[in-house]
Amino acid sequence: MGAYDSRTEGLADAARAALVREIDAEGVWAAQPVWREAFAQVPRHLFVPSYYVAGARGYERRWGESPDPAARERWVRGAYEDVPLATRLRDGELLSSSSQPSLMARMLVALGVADGDRVLEIGAGTGYNAALLAHRLGDGDLVTTVDVEPEISESARRHLAAAGYRPAVVTGDGARGVPERAPFDRIIATCALPGVPRSWVEQCAQGARILAPVATGLLVLTVRGGCAEGRFLPSAAFFVPLRGMARTRAAGDAGGVPPGALEDELFQFFAELTQGVLGPRAAYEVWEREGRPGRERFGVSVGKDGEWVWLDDREGPFAWPLPV
Repeated sequence: MGAYDSRTEGLADAARAALVREIDAEGVWAAQPVWREAFAQVPRHLFVPSYYVAGARGYERRWGESPDPAARERWVRGAYEDVPLATRLRDGELLSSSSQPSLMARMLVALGVADGDRVLEIGAGTGYNAALLAHRLGDGDLVTTVDVEPEISESARRHLAAAGYRPAVVTGDGARGVPERAPFDRIIATCALPGVPRSWVEQCAQGARILAPVATGLLVLTVRGGCAEGRFLPSAAFFVPLRGMARTRAAGDAGGVPPGALEDELFQFFAELTQGVLGPRAAYEVWEREGRPGRERFGVSVGKDGEWVWLDDREGPFAWPLPV
């Protein structure tokens, strides 16, 4: 399962076991222990042969083929830290990363994968998440992962093959889904989105579930009758935007909003959800009046006539269009 020496593989085994214990202690997969076995078996280091760590002098590259044994040890230990790893940079811009493992575990549990499900992953990244899904679902051609960047999809394919997994890896625009592989029972996005594309809903089977990072939250939708509806999970999530779908933030005047609110993660979430609908001051007044709501009080409905976000109740007074 790789060309690294026995010392490196031994370090990887020990570091992977420590990572699993760390996630286990948080109770992340208590409801679905099958994911514990996947994280214990899938070798993350094979998916990050090199990565970048931010430091005082910029990004430091860690590389599994370094001639320096100490550098190789730093690389393999870092590959199993519970942190996101920057894997591709272009002119200082982060293009791709390997997500924080504990967040990946939470997302996979929330996705609710069952035996025999057909799963589409939007954003192939390193291929590690697709490997976890393939490990869970077996060799039945049930997992598809897509990325718009040929370089990223090709490297993900290589990493997957090196680790012994062969899901379908597609180069294409993730916002359009993968219609030739539909219908899907589960869709999971590993990149930030302004909303959920209608094409994903159309490629889902009845009762399917979609999990997508939207506005620093994790949105879980259930598909019924050609429409989708659901709520945000309580936890925050920060991902690289899906290329071509990043929402441009208006550089508006934040006058009238207390500095403490501007730094509050939950207000930032609400302000992003209402961007283009409410100005900063109006958003702050609503947020205060409604008791500074957390992410779990917001939901989204995706219908044939558009996409709506709402607070507490889709039939309530606070519902507005979510631009996609």
